[in-house]
Amino acid sequence: MTRLKIGQTPRRREDTRFLTGSGRYLDDLGFEGVVHAAIVRSPHGHARIDAIDVSDAVAAPGVLAVLTGADQAAAGIQPIPPYERANPHTGEAFAYPDQHPLAVDTVRYGGQPVALVVAQSREEARDAAELVSVDYISLPAITTIEAAREDPANICLQWSTGDAAAVEAGVQAAEHVTSMSFHNHRIVTNPMEPRGGVGSFDPESGRYTLHVSAQSLHTGRDHIAMTLGAPASDVRLVAKDVGGGFGSKNFMYPEQVLMLWAARETGRPVKWINERSDAFVSDHQARDHSARAELALDRDGQFLALRLDGWGNLGAYLTGGMGRLHTDQFATLPGGPYAIPAIHMNIGAVFTNTVPIGVTRGPGYAESANIIERLIDRAAAEMGLDRFDLRRRNLAPAAPYVHTMGLTIDSGAFPDNFDAALARARDGFDDRRREAESRGRRRGLGMAYHIKATFGVPVENVELTFGADDYLTLVTGTQSIGQGHETTFPQILSDLLGAPFDQIRYRDGDTDAIPKGGGHGSSRATSMAGTAMHRAVQDIIAKGRRVAARALEAAEADIEFANGRFSVAGTDRDLDIMAVARLAREDDELGRRGLDTFHEYTREAHTFPNGCHVAEVEVDPETGVVTLARYTGVDDYGTIINPMVIEGQVHGAITQGVGQALMERAVYEDGSGQLLSGSFLDYPLPRAADVPSYDVTFNQIACTTNPLGVKGSGEAGAIAGFPAIVNAVLDALEPYGVIELEGPATPENVWRTIQNAAGT
Repeated sequence: MTRLKIGQTPRRREDTRFLTGSGRYLDDLGFEGVVHAAIVRSPHGHARIDAIDVSDAVAAPGVLAVLTGADQAAAGIQPIPPYERANPHTGEAFAYPDQHPLAVDTVRYGGQPVALVVAQSREEARDAAELVSVDYISLPAITTIEAAREDPANICLQWSTGDAAAVEAGVQAAEHVTSMSFHNHRIVTNPMEPRGGVGSFDPESGRYTLHVSAQSLHTGRDHIAMTLGAPASDVRLVAKDVGGGFGSKNFMYPEQVLMLWAARETGRPVKWINERSDAFVSDHQARDHSARAELALDRDGQFLALRLDGWGNLGAYLTGGMGRLHTDQFATLPGGPYAIPAIHMNIGAVFTNTVPIGVTRGPGYAESANIIERLIDRAAAEMGLDRFDLRRRNLAPAAPYVHTMGLTIDSGAFPDNFDAALARARDGFDDRRREAESRGRRRGLGMAYHIKATFGVPVENVELTFGADDYLTLVTGTQSIGQGHETTFPQILSDLLGAPFDQIRYRDGDTDAIPKGGGHGSSRATSMAGTAMHRAVQDIIAKGRRVAARALEAAEADIEFANGRFSVAGTDRDLDIMAVARLAREDDELGRRGLDTFHEYTREAHTFPNGCHVAEVEVDPETGVVTLARYTGVDDYGTIINPMVIEGQVHGAITQGVGQALMERAVYEDGSGQLLSGSFLDYPLPRAADVPSYDVTFNQIACTTNPLGVKGSGEAGAIAGFPAIVNAVLDALEPYGVIELEGPATPENVWRTIQNAAGT
């Protein structure tokens, strides 16, 4: 294939191996002498460990080792450190309990690892794990934010941001103040490939190697090393193909440390692949956020102030970067794209006896979008205003725009996206509503505008190497978990360097291959790695000019570069990039590396992907069944590298928003902490029949703070989908007097809401 341009749509080249069963996922990898691990997990949400008897397990066939929490100290195993330990804005330390890889004395959630069994086969490990006897003394379990807040010892962090005096003045001057309470319910992420790890240890070098299904290897490596008490240089993480993550594979886990410790103890590679039933009680869950908010408006519906009190459930421990969700993401863009002159937020997070919370698409922003979009609909109803007109008059003007909380949104066209999405969604809606009513159904329309600032690790590395075979190899510290990096990143290089697309190799997923990397999360990959690539290419071109000038016997100032060729200005004398790379390897000035280039990029500005989404639902009031009939979106992701890849990202994110809105919810039994929705029998996921064909278009407003103009695209639908659909359901139920609905909008929930509104 010849050179590709940014904006073209080549097929994803990784899909051939995926569709033909040739992917190399963790469980596909073979390791000589591998043995297997099984984990004994707590059945209690909260309990003291009175005694552990492993004698029967140790004597079981094939067993090589049984490890418990009591063995950790002697082995030098440390508690798992959170990625942030203090509020970066105030310096106040977070308060949190130590999380040991294996529980010591107390278990704080059902599913917490208590013991590890290593045996010759997976079956022998599982059988022996059943023989580990643990005596527990059950303790009361707290599962809700409200209950946790009653004891100050459960509070991890609490802080305020914004202008309290200005908000109070806005409230006092307001014609109307709308107040609402919210609960953004907990969900389980469920990537297609379960978590797992294969740990090995080389006693001669003292190095650990972990093959893992994860999405942020360098950060994970650093914190695994801390837990092992080893330098980061002695730990290597490798990930081949990764079958999804959606945030749940972003942070490190106890099992990753356990595989490496067990490998050191047994002298064998140790493999563990999570069972789906265990994933429900061990994978980091998401959302679970409660808030009380007030929106102050003048008589014309102009927003004056937003006051918000928001609390997050952290689960049993402070995992990964969860502290930053409550100090940055949730606090960054409250009010979304709407111009609100005064904002004040009280923010807190608490521990409960539930599975630790991590991140999933749009963490912090999904919660804040739900708050403002639901508030606007309620305010419009209370004031007798049109809810869409109310949004339109309060949208921020054309960018650049300085948000009330301080960030400068460099680019965007919020009113244009709003107008286009609403026009497409409203076209024919009145006719469809009347037709539905003729069948005894109710139709509703709901809107949500999403915007986020890209966060994640603020440093990214890339290395570009020209091989003797005329192939260019890109190594990056980002991590592909299904987003199509193997296609889009070479596509960027093909455009920038003019190199043939098929002669560009892509490599990620190895901490030994490149010094630093941020993995994947917070829609950072293309803006961070893309900028690093762009700057590396500029270095390559500068070096190439010197080589080409000598080869073409011309002054360096006369060498031009375009379309992959170095040429002497005004002549037909030229060399292509691969020819110059070959010459560069023999160039005395450049040395053996020739045109090979490494670049480290540190984030200079956030990007702000945004867009307007409108959901149309049909409700059967007799059964409470909600059908998502149509879904419209107009999104601004800046410059789009590959439209087909972006469509896939957007459709997947919307579908996850659909899941949270209509069916997904993690439910715990109060008092015991037992997860009641611990399988797909009780926790349904969206299927193809549950979603329509999405109508999504793109308004490409180039980002001005990176050379590619990209913004990120992976989280939009998961941010907007939930509030847009819930607003649509409430619109459909308006004739019944329904003004409040806690998600998800399951048939039972909707039916009971209708009955309660009717007083029956």
